[in-house]
Amino acid sequence: MQSSLRVTTLFVLLLALLAGCSHYHRNDPLRVYQPDGGYRFGENAAGANTNSLFVCLAFSGGGTRAAALSYGVMEKLRDTRIVWKGVEKRLLDEVDCISSISGGSFTAAYYGLFGERLFTDFRPRFLDRDIQSELVWKVANPFNWFRLISPTFSRIDLAAELYDETVFDGKRFADLPARERGPFVMINATNLANGGRFEFTQDEFDLLGSDLSTYPVARAVAASSAFPFLLSPISLLNFPAPENYTPPQDLTNALNDYNTNRRRYQWARDRFALRDKEARPFVHLMDGGLADNIGLRGIESIYQRSSGLINRLINNGDIEKLVIIVVNARTEDQDNLSQDEVPPGLKTVAFKTATISLDNYSFETIEFMKDLRSERIRAEKNIASCQERLNQCPGRPQLPTFASPLDPYVVEVNFEALPDQNRRSYFLSLPTSFSLSREEIDRLIGVSGELLDGSAAFRELVQSLH
Repeated sequence: MQSSLRVTTLFVLLLALLAGCSHYHRNDPLRVYQPDGGYRFGENAAGANTNSLFVCLAFSGGGTRAAALSYGVMEKLRDTRIVWKGVEKRLLDEVDCISSISGGSFTAAYYGLFGERLFTDFRPRFLDRDIQSELVWKVANPFNWFRLISPTFSRIDLAAELYDETVFDGKRFADLPARERGPFVMINATNLANGGRFEFTQDEFDLLGSDLSTYPVARAVAASSAFPFLLSPISLLNFPAPENYTPPQDLTNALNDYNTNRRRYQWARDRFALRDKEARPFVHLMDGGLADNIGLRGIESIYQRSSGLINRLINNGDIEKLVIIVVNARTEDQDNLSQDEVPPGLKTVAFKTATISLDNYSFETIEFMKDLRSERIRAEKNIASCQERLNQCPGRPQLPTFASPLDPYVVEVNFEALPDQNRRSYFLSLPTSFSLSREEIDRLIGVSGELLDGSAAFRELVQSLH
């Protein structure tokens, strides 16, 4: 009897010790600041990829639905043959960057890590699995109950462990290739302190005084897909900056833009707030869709910021064609609220609050990028027209011009483009979860290519590349 009691006591003490030791994976401090080191968007292209044809993909949120739709787009780009600068290749070979949110981050990160294995491994390792049930079983495991007692270990950490073990093979950001060996993958989450976009790049981790290279890719994907109410945040430590750290010049300059460029000012202010280590020793991240549910803001940033790679390459005349393909896996819930006199409950209100504004914001972001395209084309035409008239004047004064003409394309993959109402309703009503049937996955992959072929912008692009 006493022996049994001792065993029970030891077991309880062991579990208590386990609970006390459970802690989320800590990010590492940055020992030495290297402005050109770490996982950053570099300028060098090599192999089949060129700077002159610059292709960026934006993968939206939406659980397995978004992952499958973006996977189908990758297949379509692989199968689309083009000719650029006299060389025949796949359109996929020219993809330079992928900016992703939530479910789309699984596809983006997997391709970034494993390349062509995406087309052989990704379905069995992620798309065809019931990830949702596997997460439930991990939470239901009694061994994990005691870990979850710890205030520094939660359901999101179990999810990150599952992704790390079964999808991403324990890979760290140091395993993501530099751009000369593949597209730059920008995984996005949301900083709960200010609602701003947080990207898993060394540029962002510099502000935390942290080294991204040792951080698990699975935890970044978990943060990107940590939907509120269902999962808890991913937390990062905010370390003192290395002694040799100097903030980027465009970040410092942007603090003077309050009256001239409020967007740049807000972007800089949010990031400079991270330098106050005593007031903000931690950063808590959730689903990237809370800040940008289509992943397009990251691309917009490197397009508009003076130090952004796309901006620099355009100003240098290196980019001739700029292609942005937005894979928008948004759904459209049936409006049952308007049929009931009784106001919706707290749970419904909370869910709608977290999703309605996202859809509206996503729509405006896409239209904004299309407007930027139109403005560039219009500006080039206006300059050319004015110069033609000036050429008739004595002395022929010369107007300042762009380094070279730019041929931009913005392509959107969206279920609403389907002409058949029944098929459109089917895809728009697919659930946002991490569990879909094989038939649903097959249909999502199949419709991806159909939506691209149905896009006038995509057809125009492909025709220009033959």
